[in-house]
Amino acid sequence: MLWACVLLPHLALDGVLRRRDDSGPLVLVDGPIQTRTIVALNAEARAAGLRVGQRLSAAQALLAQFAVVPHDATEVGRWQTFLAGVAYRYSSEVCLLPHALVLEVSHSQGLFGPWPEIERRLRADLTALGFRHRLAAAPTPHGAYVLAGVGDGLAVATPEHLRRALDPVPLGKGRLPQSAQALAGMGIRTLGQLLRMPRDGLRRRFGAELLDALDQLLGDRPAGLALYAPPDSVDWRIELSHEVENVAALVFPLRRMTADLAAYLSSRDGGVQRFTLHLEHREGATAVTIGMLSPERGAGVLFEAARGRMEQTTLPAPVLAVRLKAEHLPPFVPEGRDLFDERPADALPFEQVRERLRARLGDDAVYQISTTIDPRPERSQRVGARDEGHAEVWPRPTWLLERPIPLRGPAPKVLAGPERMETGWWDGDPVRRDYYLVETMQGQRAWAFCPPDEEGGWMLHGWFA
Repeated sequence: MLWACVLLPHLALDGVLRRRDDSGPLVLVDGPIQTRTIVALNAEARAAGLRVGQRLSAAQALLAQFAVVPHDATEVGRWQTFLAGVAYRYSSEVCLLPHALVLEVSHSQGLFGPWPEIERRLRADLTALGFRHRLAAAPTPHGAYVLAGVGDGLAVATPEHLRRALDPVPLGKGRLPQSAQALAGMGIRTLGQLLRMPRDGLRRRFGAELLDALDQLLGDRPAGLALYAPPDSVDWRIELSHEVENVAALVFPLRRMTADLAAYLSSRDGGVQRFTLHLEHREGATAVTIGMLSPERGAGVLFEAARGRMEQTTLPAPVLAVRLKAEHLPPFVPEGRDLFDERPADALPFEQVRERLRARLGDDAVYQISTTIDPRPERSQRVGARDEGHAEVWPRPTWLLERPIPLRGPAPKVLAGPERMETGWWDGDPVRRDYYLVETMQGQRAWAFCPPDEEGGWMLHGWFA
């Protein structure tokens, strides 16, 4: 087996930075109000001379203006769970460890390629989402966890190589139980020294907990980790850094949330057809429901659909937070595309254009046509949802006229037909015609009919695209 570890040393700070569109020094603080201390800071704050562990009052004396955000441990857990959902794209065995994820990737190599390719994809996904990280791979999850703490990009494939890689690791980076701190007083400095010590002596001195940790590290004992299971719904909330009175100012958090939703849906191979944005005010919230014709998961499609609905929303009060809820995440079936199908670089995907039109013009303005079991053209189509109706054996025109009209000019060229239609006798609206696919002198393809067993008196009933 091969386990990958994604270490997230700046998870709290990255979670805050990715929801802000402004720049400048920023620090996360924790502790009582009178003794608040900096627990994380961005590059601008570090360049200004601030540091982790510094009192907030001392930092304010050193730097006149900088953003201060309270550290929220629940937010850290939420971001870690979100990234576990993203990692689920690469493996069904994902586990959470403090500030890290581990995932079993040996069974995924047939799909994604060898470890370097999986590593490249993981890094690209995490970077695009705005999370700094370290990656390592090892035959055991705890081994990968330790190696990721030592350095970025380390990878060993066998237990023997893992043992050699762990040999020089300092005990302080060994992810060992608290009782192992006493080993320093015995002159033990590295994991290699510890692993060479007699087990019976270690058991008598430190108990079974330390030996169990070493066995899990080397794979001699089950890892004892609970597997992550992605939820079947989404409920995400972000607090804005300031009160927002204009819908246009919500574009940045909206783009970030829909991109996160797209990444999450892609990881679970699902889609979403309806979700709700709750724009929270000091009192109450404004709900904006986004519904699409079919399940989608493209970041651009989700963003355009949400932005179109938001632009039609009037805010009754400033917005303090945005909450995204999706109760149902149906399976997603991507559209089939030709291998050599090309789309102009400046053209939008059809789904994105469709949802933008629906958002601008209303749900009833853009709809999908489905077929019925009635063969009469006037009754054979209706407004329906995706995949409703039955497949027509014969081709049908995309533009069906409200009523047939005479086809003027020279006799058309018959391309296909006739298709005899003789029905409706049971409800007083009988139809008895021979339909043809024809081509006019102008090169237009039309759907026309004649009386049975005749090729004259053409009546035009529709046009093919």
